[in-house]
Amino acid sequence: MHFLRRSWRWFWHPTRRYTLGAIFLVGAAAGIIFWGGFNTYMEYTNSLEFCTSCHEMERWVYREYQETIHYKNRTGVRVVCSDCHVPKEWTPKLIRKVKATNELFHWALGTIDTKEKFEAKRLELAENVWRSMKANDSHECRNCHSFEAMDFERQQRRPRKKHPVAKREGKTCIDCHKGIAHSLPEGYEAEDED
Repeated sequence: MHFLRRSWRWFWHPTRRYTLGAIFLVGAAAGIIFWGGFNTYMEYTNSLEFCTSCHEMERWVYREYQETIHYKNRTGVRVVCSDCHVPKEWTPKLIRKVKATNELFHWALGTIDTKEKFEAKRLELAENVWRSMKANDSHECRNCHSFEAMDFERQQRRPRKKHPVAKREGKTCIDCHKGIAHSLPEGYEAEDED
C-alpha cells in the first residue's frame, strides 16, 4: 500500500530528476518505434511486390525480367529488383532511396505511363543504370558473382575465354553484361565482344 501511495504522489508531484528521466524514456521509446517503422518500410520498398506495384514496372520491365535466368533457373535462386538496383549496405541504400524520389516524381507526372513513352526513354534510363553500375564497379552484381569465386575451367567456351581477360583488364560486369535482365533499348549499339 505504501508503494501505491508513493507512486501516486510521484505521479502528481514528480521531481525534476524523474520528469527528465520520464521524458528521456518516452523519447527513447518513440525513437525505437520510429526507427523500427522506418527501417521496416525501407525494407518493404526492396520487395518484388513493391517494385512491381506500379503498372509501368508490372507491364513491361517485370515481364522482361520473368524471361531471364535471374527469375527462373535450374538452381532456384531468384534475384529481385533490389538485388541489382539497391545497395545492401545501409548508408548507400538510404542514398539510393533518396534518389528514387525522382522516380516517384516522374511516376506522378506520367513520364513513362505508356509503352510508347517508356520505349522512347528506355535508352536514357538504361544508360543511367549502366553509368551507376560502372561507377560502383557493379557492386550489386558482385554481391552474388565474383571473379574470385568463378571456376573459369567449368564455364562455357565464351565466358571461359572472356572472364580472365576482363579480370586482368579491370572490367566490371556491366561492361559486357548489358541486357542481362531487361531487353536492350532500341538504338543501343553493342560493342563487339568476340
